Amino acid sequence: MRTMTSILVSAVLMMGGPLTAFAEDARDAAGAHVASEADRAVGSHLPPKFRVLIIQEMLAVLDASKQILEALVRGQDDVVARNAQGIHDSFVLEQDMTEADSKALHDALPHAFVERDQEFHALSEQLAEAAREGDQPRQREVFTEMLNACVACHTAHATDRFPDLTSGGR
Repeated sequence: MRTMTSILVSAVLMMGGPLTAFAEDARDAAGAHVASEADRAVGSHLPPKFRVLIIQEMLAVLDASKQILEALVRGQDDVVARNAQGIHDSFVLEQDMTEADSKALHDALPHAFVERDQEFHALSEQLAEAAREGDQPRQREVFTEMLNACVACHTAHATDRFPDLTSGGR
């Protein structure tokens, strides 16, 4: 885990993204509203089948993000576009679920989480578009925004899974 953190920090620095943006976004996310424990630990409050879906999506996003990072530093626009589009298309709330499942999931998730998830997937579409256009500076900018969105969401909604984000890290 420490190695991945080092790689991501190095990538952000290399891309020119301000490292302080992570901390600022996390503070903004934490202070945006007084969150209940259910808001701050979304996964542990979900029914098991929905928790599994979200974890599967997060693991797929992590894998695609690793591939995007590698492709960004190699200038492989096609790989960035394919993986960014894959993140967009994995949108858990639009997967093949029954109407009842979709309603139950929406009812179980805090509104702020749903908004953050939608914004993140919109960013991934922007990244795919920038990659298809060959706009590498924009790709780096949007990928940095995506990383910041991950940290902000984990700070606001995954405190049980990532306690170091809420405690200021080590």
